[in-house]
Amino acid sequence: MLVYHTNTMKTSFRILLLALAGVAAATFVIQAQTQQPMATADQAPEQPQKPVTKTDAEWRKQLTAEQYRIARESGTERPNGEVYQTFKKQGGGTYYCIGCNAELFSSKVKFDSHCGWPSFYDPSNAKNVKAIQDPDGSRTEVRCAVCDAHLGHVFTGEGFNTPTDKRYCINGTVLKFVPAEVKKSD
Repeated sequence: MLVYHTNTMKTSFRILLLALAGVAAATFVIQAQTQQPMATADQAPEQPQKPVTKTDAEWRKQLTAEQYRIARESGTERPNGEVYQTFKKQGGGTYYCIGCNAELFSSKVKFDSHCGWPSFYDPSNAKNVKAIQDPDGSRTEVRCAVCDAHLGHVFTGEGFNTPTDKRYCINGTVLKFVPAEVKKSD
């Protein structure tokens, strides 16, 4: 009787592990399938004049689930996804924060670092971008200085042939692209 009970428990445990593995795999597939393209606007947004603060409920209402996960929970989009492929094909223009519309980067300073995420070597409006050293000193996080959205990380000294020797590795999901040929709003 004890042998039967032990074997039943082992079988139940194996079934549970397989079920959990299936849920994890399904979650990955759903995330990969629901990744949204980088937001594009037809005109430059009005620039915020003061810090933007919102409640968690307001952020959830404004942002998609993926934008919220990255901007408000310091998440990361998967590398080499649809957002990155779109970024690589974009021509001249400006990139704004999806949370507050602050100008962050220009296509004039973007480059292909082959890392799987949008890369820039300098912000287009430095006052809108802040860098915070991780507590363990391993990386430097990049956040929007206006709404405190997580954007990505900045790395120095990697040997890229750029004027600043920096790589702002940014999640494209939290960027809004405005092509250069559109007229700025008043």
